[in-house]
Amino acid sequence: MKKLVIISILCVCFFQQKSYAQNNEYLSKPWKVVATQMPAEWYGTSESIMAADSVLKYQTVIGGWMKNTNFHSGGVNQAYWKEILDSGIGATFDNDATITEIRFLAKMYANTKNAKYKKAFDKGLNYVFISQYDNGGWPQFFPVRKGGVSYSAHITYNDNAMVNIMSFLEEIATNNPEFAPLKISESDKKKAQNAIQKGIQCFLDTQIKVNNKPTVWCAQHDEITLLPAKARSYELPSFSGGESVGIALYLMSIKNPSPEIVSAIKGAVDWFESHKIEGIRLDTEITMEGTKNRIVVEDKNAPALWARFYDLETEKPYFCDRDGIKKGSLAEIGDNRRNGYSWYGTGPAKVLKLYPTWLVSNK
Repeated sequence: MKKLVIISILCVCFFQQKSYAQNNEYLSKPWKVVATQMPAEWYGTSESIMAADSVLKYQTVIGGWMKNTNFHSGGVNQAYWKEILDSGIGATFDNDATITEIRFLAKMYANTKNAKYKKAFDKGLNYVFISQYDNGGWPQFFPVRKGGVSYSAHITYNDNAMVNIMSFLEEIATNNPEFAPLKISESDKKKAQNAIQKGIQCFLDTQIKVNNKPTVWCAQHDEITLLPAKARSYELPSFSGGESVGIALYLMSIKNPSPEIVSAIKGAVDWFESHKIEGIRLDTEITMEGTKNRIVVEDKNAPALWARFYDLETEKPYFCDRDGIKKGSLAEIGDNRRNGYSWYGTGPAKVLKLYPTWLVSNK
């Protein structure tokens, strides 16, 4: 009977492995999904090991990884990788890079206990520590890329880059079970706690103030002056109705917040409330050429929207082409940026929905 049970278990494992190999469904998934959201038993299969070998191969000398790379499906830009090797620059937190790879390695070590995954994880964690500025912020790239990507040095809130780092460090500092198999040292946990406190202070120090009242944040801030800063030609210094959401939600997650944090949250909520746009919605029309075109239409029943960027002087929404000239409506900019960028969003509604409950628990 025992033999039959053992054989049955081995068959299940065999066919489970075989199904992954035959279907190759994981190859069509985005890298972030494969790296962090596959069934637990997948991290240890031959497919996951092949992906992990690629992750190890393309970890930079300094410990981070390049962005927009599908490590599981061979989607590595070799020309870009050669540039990184030649210059020593290219590791980044942009587009979920580095944090995604670190999380993946943690899963791989938990399921295989292969020391090479822990070694690469530790190197990645150290990269997170050494790339933080003394003012608490993190740049988009570290080492920073000067010249054509000069904004890579800015403290980067765009696409929740810094919030993602902070959330990861929270898990390290608070003994999240996900990382328990790695037996992270008390020294690294302490470093994580210190980095978090510095990061929170950076959020407070960069929050834009109007008449001495805290409002929201820009998508990126100058790493020296802490003022709102420009990134790409159409991403000008502004109040951000998009990136400010992640920061506000992060601050609201802090237990026993200081008076400064409470003030920051209230200021952001007031700003979101006073800058919501009602009576319109985004729609898509089909042009005479058969292409899709994004338009704004009136709709009194539509949920509130917020623009991604608001002018720092007028506090009105603006839209921009690659020429860097602000326009007052989506219709005024060219097809490429109008349809290839997110100019409106509903994110602040999450903050406003949670705020009453947060307020009651933090009186």
